[in-house]
Amino acid sequence: MIKLPIGYSDVRKELNFKQFPYSLGRQKVENMINKNATIDDVDMKILSLLMKNANMPYTEIGKKIHVSGGTVHVRMAKMEEAGIVTGSQLVIDHTKLGWDISAFLGIYLDKSSLYGEVAMQLSEISEVISINYTTGIYSIFAKIVCRDTVHLREVLHDKIQKVKGIQRTETFISLEESLNRPVPFSI
Repeated sequence: MIKLPIGYSDVRKELNFKQFPYSLGRQKVENMINKNATIDDVDMKILSLLMKNANMPYTEIGKKIHVSGGTVHVRMAKMEEAGIVTGSQLVIDHTKLGWDISAFLGIYLDKSSLYGEVAMQLSEISEVISINYTTGIYSIFAKIVCRDTVHLREVLHDKIQKVKGIQRTETFISLEESLNRPVPFSI
């Protein structure tokens, strides 16, 4: 395995990806590098604070963990470069905007080898908000959000069921989401 500390982009650039088996490919090698990136307690404290409040200024984070705001900025840049931090997002309550239905779909595929194509087609449907390749009875487990049951029917019938490679689906309407939180990484 390749193990590089965060920030060693110069080493990453020097890797000759032709030396790895062709089936691995550049992306898989990059993922191997990123999975083995090392982070310390300071990085974990930064991540923990930002997972609770992504809008917290770096200077405030620095004060809380006794480092400078510049140190927080540099460490965040290194974690982004390593692929540990892949972005941030605005979390909204979609029900307050009139999108009252959350549903989960268990999707059966004609062949599991169609996953990539089906996932690509599903990602083009704006109501689909997550797609997971799974073990068990379903090949794919997806989450969709709709305005109401009429909209849900339209999405299922007119969009999802028309995706090539989908054999059939099972729909589970969520009555309430009681918990949605980040992983509590220990420090």
